[in-house]
Amino acid sequence: MAGTPVVEALGITKRFGSTVALDDVGLAVLPGQTHALVGRNGAGKSTLVSVLTGLHAPDAGTVLFGGEPAPRLSDRDGWRHRVACVYQRSTVIPELTVAENLFLNRHQRGPTGLISWRRLRQEARRLLAEWSVEVDPRLPAGELGVEDRQFVEIARALSFGARFIILDEPTAQLDAGAISRLFDRVRGLQEQGVTFLFISHHLQEVYEICDTVTVYRDARHIVTAPVAELSKADLVAAMTGEARPGAAAADRHGTPGEESVLTLAGLSLAGHYAGIDLDVAEGEIVGLAGAGGSGKAELAETIVGLRKADAGTVSIGGRVPRPGDVPSALAAGAGFVPQDRHHQGFVADMSIADNTTLSIPRRIGPAGFVSGARRDAVARTMIDNLAIKTPGPDLPVSGLSGGNQQKVVMARALADDPRLLVLITPTAGVDVRSKEFLLGKVTDVADRGTGVVIASDELDDLRGCDRVLVMFQGRIVASFPRGWQDHELVAAMEGVDLHV
Repeated sequence: MAGTPVVEALGITKRFGSTVALDDVGLAVLPGQTHALVGRNGAGKSTLVSVLTGLHAPDAGTVLFGGEPAPRLSDRDGWRHRVACVYQRSTVIPELTVAENLFLNRHQRGPTGLISWRRLRQEARRLLAEWSVEVDPRLPAGELGVEDRQFVEIARALSFGARFIILDEPTAQLDAGAISRLFDRVRGLQEQGVTFLFISHHLQEVYEICDTVTVYRDARHIVTAPVAELSKADLVAAMTGEARPGAAAADRHGTPGEESVLTLAGLSLAGHYAGIDLDVAEGEIVGLAGAGGSGKAELAETIVGLRKADAGTVSIGGRVPRPGDVPSALAAGAGFVPQDRHHQGFVADMSIADNTTLSIPRRIGPAGFVSGARRDAVARTMIDNLAIKTPGPDLPVSGLSGGNQQKVVMARALADDPRLLVLITPTAGVDVRSKEFLLGKVTDVADRGTGVVIASDELDDLRGCDRVLVMFQGRIVASFPRGWQDHELVAAMEGVDLHV
């Protein structure tokens, strides 16, 4: 497949403060291709998409469309004529009809200047038929399934004249049948001259639908090759590289006991996971690994009552908390570090003392009254235990660094000496030293008999686990004992069997 690239990124560098998001990377997508861009979280994929769609200007480098320089960032119509991105989260407006979404802000108007709804629907039917999208333009977009919403977005992009479409995790919310139909439609559009950049965590899909694959790792371009010439093992190796020195599993001084502190039986939640059975022993660290849409975070949130399962039971320390009830899960002996500390983990304007003791009011005063002295005493103990850098317990959490904020969240999770500690991406957005400290604290807690569940796709978070369970499309598909290899775990997370 030859010719001038539909899009070409040359020597792109992009920084956000001190973070280098892209470091002299390149990409060239040829006409009629479906070109895959893959890499682990933080590899730079999303930043490149923002550059290719004109949302961010690169600090260095050039973007070309058809050999011509990209439009100015202010020329939004110029970008729409060249490129569009269909994101995992739909951008259609559910309250508007399909026709209204297709021609938003460019409605057909009659001689009086009023919108001609008949002409609008006619033009929508013509556009949908041209691109083989079988959707009634009169329907509210909110009544469409994920699959049809995606193709309404593609049709809208094509109506501007763009023939280069970026599909960002397009299969994350689709079942197997919908994925097959999506791929058939992509192939059909390729035959009509549309070119795709395909971004996915599911590597098996790369081999099903893509011609060429580009791998980014740690903000750098690693390799571009025809899919047929790159084995699955080599692709995974390119994504993971060598294990980082010093990233070996932390030493364990204790060993898991025989008593279960967590039992899941037949746990299911529609759209997220199904048929999950799991036992976690006292002192055992169990990892839940998986890419986006695997269900790992939703499963962890169900354990601590943030979500309510449709079927199955959760037992913590022999007690069955009320489903979907966080206080009940905490009372049963759970401690929790949520996925997003800013929105779920702390109250920014409250003090360290108040944040660390939010979940233990009965220990800091009688009958609902808070004793400032008791609160501060507990907080100082937690500040010392977690090495939180602060002049005192009265400092608002908003005044702390990201690493110390996460330590406050961990402090609250540990404040009531939980039998079970559940953590979701516990080291996201913290510096290396804070990461090592937090993971070391998890090991210490487990050595004292607390069962631990860590849901994360960050390999370093999982290295200290006694075993790692891999989730893919809502089910546990593999189990790895301590000492796993990066490429094996990542392959399972991406839905790839290296032995096939």
